Amino acid sequence: MELKYVGDLPLVSHHGVCFDKSHPDKFIYLHAVLELLEALSYGATEATEHLYTVEHKEIKEKELLADLEKYLPDLEELERLHQQKAHAFVQELEEKVQEAPALNNDEREVYIKNIEMMKEYYYQYVTNETVYEAAIESLALEIKEAKIEFLEVPAFRNYGIVLKDLKDYMEQMKAPIDTDIEFLKQDRGIHIIARFTHY
Repeated sequence: MELKYVGDLPLVSHHGVCFDKSHPDKFIYLHAVLELLEALSYGATEATEHLYTVEHKEIKEKELLADLEKYLPDLEELERLHQQKAHAFVQELEEKVQEAPALNNDEREVYIKNIEMMKEYYYQYVTNETVYEAAIESLALEIKEAKIEFLEVPAFRNYGIVLKDLKDYMEQMKAPIDTDIEFLKQDRGIHIIARFTHY
């Protein structure tokens, strides 16, 4: 498995390829979720408040997966899942083209070739998404197990999007954890506070 940035979700047609900016590559959020995982991995302690200073370091693509592996429970299963998901994604696209009544044979052939041309891109896009989702799940489990009540982060470097995805995930868990997110303007800048209600 490899992590690398590819870009927004490609939209393929018989006319060519364009990119959907409303579905960015999840790779861009991996640094933020990794920093949150590192911040919350402080082990058993009696302290009720923890301060973690973000280093703002840029991690090379090869190091990113190695760093994330520490927090991802079953990398082998994740590898299988990402391959299955990527293959199903491309296969579903191809099946839709084969069944599209509005396309003639030439258009259908060009469409399939465009999908084939973007296959590796799709696979990488899905790989990044799968690892990101696993990291969000791992982050949710850290918060649940440590019974963390709130988390405060600066409003930059994609923390807001990561916390929104975390909120969505936590509210879907078997034992849901209600999450409220608010933005606060402080002397040291705008911060995001996520408050977690454990039941």
